[in-house]
Amino acid sequence: MRDGTAGVWRELAHPAFLRTSLPWRAAGYLLASGTAGLLLCVGLLVAATAAGVLAVVLVGLPLLAALALVGLPFAAWERWLLRTTRLADTVPGGSHLVPGRPGLTAWLRLRYREQATWRELGFSVLAAFVLWPVDLVVAGCALAVPGYLIAALPLLLADGDQVNVLKLWQVHSPLVAGALTVAGFAALALAGYPLTLVAAGRAALARNVLAPAGQELRIGELVSSRARLVDAFEAERRRIERDLHDGAQQRLVALAMALGLARLDAEPGSALAERLADAHREAGHVLEELRELINGIHPQVLTDHGLPDACTDAADRSPVPVEVGFELPGRLPPAVESAGYFAVSEALANIAKHSGAGSARVDGRHAGGLLVIEVSDDGRGGADPALGSGLTGLADRVSVLDGTLLLSSPPGGPTLLRMEIPCTPIGAAA
Repeated sequence: MRDGTAGVWRELAHPAFLRTSLPWRAAGYLLASGTAGLLLCVGLLVAATAAGVLAVVLVGLPLLAALALVGLPFAAWERWLLRTTRLADTVPGGSHLVPGRPGLTAWLRLRYREQATWRELGFSVLAAFVLWPVDLVVAGCALAVPGYLIAALPLLLADGDQVNVLKLWQVHSPLVAGALTVAGFAALALAGYPLTLVAAGRAALARNVLAPAGQELRIGELVSSRARLVDAFEAERRRIERDLHDGAQQRLVALAMALGLARLDAEPGSALAERLADAHREAGHVLEELRELINGIHPQVLTDHGLPDACTDAADRSPVPVEVGFELPGRLPPAVESAGYFAVSEALANIAKHSGAGSARVDGRHAGGLLVIEVSDDGRGGADPALGSGLTGLADRVSVLDGTLLLSSPPGGPTLLRMEIPCTPIGAAA
């Protein structure tokens, strides 16, 4: 059974505390953590000296970068100690996120960006330069001093003359040595309380630093679930688009053709011919609206040619003259292209409805792991998301992909809308 923090405090208050294994587990924990901290301190000092001697950039910087990862194995060792000694609640071992791509580069990039990596490094430095002396001094005093006293009588009997107790005084009498031995056992028993208190506090500190209530784990799971929802939405959207294109649209085309043929068979100028003509026109209007609906769900040009051509097509359909300029290294993930396209379409629609602009411009590029799209116009400005201009929905669409939306629209203009979506081009190296 795992004791955990609450279990440790309950055992400390129990009358039979000294008969449990907790004091010995506490002593083992302090000795192990103190020894590991001492070794880490020596290792860090040696590495720091080497980094100072090898101050050349090509040598020193990689060494310092490697030192930044020293907290990972030390934290794993600390978690193992906590699990073994059961002095604190379970510390999750998987507090680090899993890279989205294979390879050492992706693993290192994720580790250096994670808060958990730097938190574990900070704990390792704390253990190496602050905690280990406390661990060893407490464990040493709690074990060594009673041990010296307990050994007084056996040593005197073995020597037959005298014994030096704690290197402070000479003991010649077996009665005094026996009294010291009894006092040693009593001191060992009493030392179990402060020893366990210090070990429990040390374990609680380690647990709180290495696993702060699972916050990062929950955030990582939320990010992963959000990505899965985006993928599921994209798959469902494509299914609806395919069903409309291959099902309803084809039936409407067949209906329009049948009405056209029926018009040829009807007597010209008759009431039937007029009704067939009206029905034929209505079928054409419905077919046109359905095609616009399908294109609004996901334009075929976006699927076939990518974001730049799709934005160019949206700009050509805008009543406001729009210049388009994109510099992308290749195709982007479908969800990113879809979000970028619909954000640009919404922005152009807002310009046509509200800005009074005479011209607009759309620029896109990929830099620093971000897709950056800027939509600007020379209109009257004063855009406000609270007025229901569609900017709130646009921000929601971008934020689903962990993106950001920035708006600059002073009264009198100009207006600049900037979207940033983190992504990696398809086929790029991890």
